[in-house]
Amino acid sequence: MRRKRAFLVMNPRAGQDMTRLADVIAVLSAAGWKTDNALVEYSGHSIALATRAAEQGYDLIIAHGGDGTINAVVNGVMKSKEQQSIVGVLPGGTANQWATEIGVPLDPVKAALTLIESRPRKVDLGRLEVQGLTFPTSLQRDDQRKKSRRSKKEQKEENTTSKAIHHFLLTAGLGIDASIIRATSKLLKAHLGPLAFDVATVKALPELHPFLAELHAIENGHATRLLWRGEALQLILGNTRRYANVVEFTPNAFIDDGVLDVCVLPVGNPLTMLEQVASLFVQHQPDHTTAASFRGAHLKLAVPASLSLQLDGSTVELADSLDRSDRESLHAMADASQVLVRYLFDAVPHAVQMAIPLAYDNTLFAKASKEGKGQNASSSSEEKEGLDWSRLPANGQKKRQEDQNTQTERGEQELHEHVNGQGASGRRVTVVGVALHPGKKQAYVVAGSTHNQRTGDIKPAAICIDAQTTVIAHTGESVSASTIQQMQAGSMIVVEGKENKRGVIQATHIVL
Repeated sequence: MRRKRAFLVMNPRAGQDMTRLADVIAVLSAAGWKTDNALVEYSGHSIALATRAAEQGYDLIIAHGGDGTINAVVNGVMKSKEQQSIVGVLPGGTANQWATEIGVPLDPVKAALTLIESRPRKVDLGRLEVQGLTFPTSLQRDDQRKKSRRSKKEQKEENTTSKAIHHFLLTAGLGIDASIIRATSKLLKAHLGPLAFDVATVKALPELHPFLAELHAIENGHATRLLWRGEALQLILGNTRRYANVVEFTPNAFIDDGVLDVCVLPVGNPLTMLEQVASLFVQHQPDHTTAASFRGAHLKLAVPASLSLQLDGSTVELADSLDRSDRESLHAMADASQVLVRYLFDAVPHAVQMAIPLAYDNTLFAKASKEGKGQNASSSSEEKEGLDWSRLPANGQKKRQEDQNTQTERGEQELHEHVNGQGASGRRVTVVGVALHPGKKQAYVVAGSTHNQRTGDIKPAAICIDAQTTVIAHTGESVSASTIQQMQAGSMIVVEGKENKRGVIQATHIVL
């Protein structure tokens, strides 16, 4: 992406490795980005940071954290007046569903390289709004009398605090999943990672019960059509396909088709429940003979107010979307399951620009063009020829490994001799990854690290290689700069050139 200014929103509570921030900044700087950053300090701060960055005209706002951080950044951009900023991701959470789904590496430096080899694409969002509550008849009459006694000023203040809008990029879930997410502490996620959800599941399952749900499609602006009514264990509204990187509750969802996909897991007999569980674990999809699936751009859902709700892996507090009167009445209820909450779910077409890797295969895009279909530029000649070395006999694999070790040792010796012959000014760099430079033709950004043998310090390095760079093989002959793309992680190169304060080296000479 050819842009100028980036803002990095970092969530230290997500558990990512913050020590590699300098490496990430170096890579972005080498690609021509001026990057500012801020730490998330409190709940809601991510949204505020993203809103301010969007209104200040940052071209790219990067969420460094998990899916919850991405959700907050997306909501922040949607709250801004311009909504022109692109949202990118450096994964650092527990599940990282969005990053996995679009092919962003979990390593932050490799993710930064992927980010500069991305392009902005408009995607749909889901939007959630609480329409109101329905109380039992006697309580409803009392609530109406209370409201009638309030002054116009008080009622106006109530209306300004209600109707909160929440957007989601991935999924909305009501039922088992939201209860488990609510029971999962941030401290436990930081220490156990994905295992924290297993611990929370054991804690939450005994308290879970089926719930009554009624789902309608809204057509022609106001008319409703009943889609499903009954007892359910789980309800998922998907804007994308994967769920927790394992199950595809909405396997036919697209992120640019202007509709939401819905999956309902109804209560069944022990046999159908067993079949459903087996399908989820084995096929990684629900058993569609028992599950119900629907699609719609505008959906109305009524469920008990006691039911937990999650958006993109973060729980949503119902009270935050209610006016004062409804909050007080709901709080006074001994059993919140007697109260129905009416949710409105809308698909918002092409709502936000997301940074999508050029190599992404467009699985989620229904309207993918030919130029959107990426190629994996780093595939080796062995992969192109279709060879599978794992199928060789054991002695063949051993012979190949010995040959590789010999070649590596010989190459390192020749490289050491060549560097000594060229002088001591070159920096030895261990390669992490390579990306095409977004602003120059036939140019590359190489991420790596340098090791000071005298002090033992390891510093991040990002190298700019362009048409003015002389590239030399370790054997001494000049080679094409395109050879840079074939370098593998862990390779050692020697670089000559001027280094700036961010660790960016403008290479004049490279020895491979």
